[in-house]
Amino acid sequence: MKPLFIILAMSKTGAVILIVLLLLVAAAIGYVTAWFYAKSVYTPVIKGLEDDKAQLNREISGMKDDISKLKSQVENLNERIAKLEEEIAEKQKVIVAKDKEINKLQKK
Repeated sequence: MKPLFIILAMSKTGAVILIVLLLLVAAAIGYVTAWFYAKSVYTPVIKGLEDDKAQLNREISGMKDDISKLKSQVENLNERIAKLEEEIAEKQKVIVAKDKEINKLQKK
């Protein structure tokens, strides 16, 4: 009961200052408690998101490698197509020449 008598014995200004000081201490305690609670709740979430991000970055790099491999395959296939088209053109020339020979032989 002594603290109650001390507060009653204080002046009004002293009591107001004491109350404000106690409110500030309570606010600081509340802020620190909320900060620790939020940290404990969101730290695992953030860690999980960082792990997901790292995994996605690995997948992205793997897909970039796949893209480069596929581009090289496309280039190789385009080169092969060009060679085959040249071969077809040459064979068509041979066919036309043979066809002309056949026509000449049939006319005789």
